[in-house]
Amino acid sequence: MAEAQAAYEERPRRRGRKVLIGLVVLLLVLAGLLVVADRVAAGVAERAIADQVKQQVAKQNAQSAAPKVQVGGFPFLTQVLAGKYEHISIVLTDVQGPVQGDTVSVPRLDVDAHNVKASLDTLRSGQGEVVAERVDGRGTITYDSLAKLLDRPGLTLGEQGGKLAVTAPVDILGVKLTVVGTADVAVNDGKVALRFNDLNAAGLPNVPLARTLLANYAKGISIDVPLPKLPFQLNVRKVEPRPEGLTVTADARNVPISSAG
Repeated sequence: MAEAQAAYEERPRRRGRKVLIGLVVLLLVLAGLLVVADRVAAGVAERAIADQVKQQVAKQNAQSAAPKVQVGGFPFLTQVLAGKYEHISIVLTDVQGPVQGDTVSVPRLDVDAHNVKASLDTLRSGQGEVVAERVDGRGTITYDSLAKLLDRPGLTLGEQGGKLAVTAPVDILGVKLTVVGTADVAVNDGKVALRFNDLNAAGLPNVPLARTLLANYAKGISIDVPLPKLPFQLNVRKVEPRPEGLTVTADARNVPISSAG
């Protein structure tokens, strides 16, 4: 009799455990579905922003590979309801921008938009603005593109000890020489200011005229180089020579990411 009673009590316990396990599995499934829905919604937003970026690049007569956009922060859907997004990263590669009839190559441009505001109505209707409180950009200009803007046959640029280094063939007083040296690089009114103050040439004739001609050559390549227009109203703040190219750092405030309607 006691054994029958124990078996009777054990069955409800087993049923209770099965119900609990079922609830846990159901909650896990629902959580998984919510995560999937969240990422799907984020993907839709990322594609929409990528289309807007592509249009901006085209308006500036520039070209690039398809933009890559990633919306940061989780969950995404709560950001939609709040109308504010923590962080949106945009990557542009193979950027080609026109400058004074030439083309400047920027292999990669990374853009980070912070505290992006977009109402739910804007996302639903496609009407209105999506505005970022702050946008930071970082890109690299190839040395070949920069050398073309200096317009000196045979001139090459690179990085040496954290400075912009130059090598160029010259003819001074009938003597063919190779000029080497470095330049100071700074930002001047949205342009890259190059100042070649330290040039030397092995075998330079030891006469004042030769030194004057070398100084004139340095002045001729010490120019302010305009940059291609960057998207999102980015303003260049800093330039830094690196082995891969001239790294440009830029930023902007209260920037329209997209505008429709």
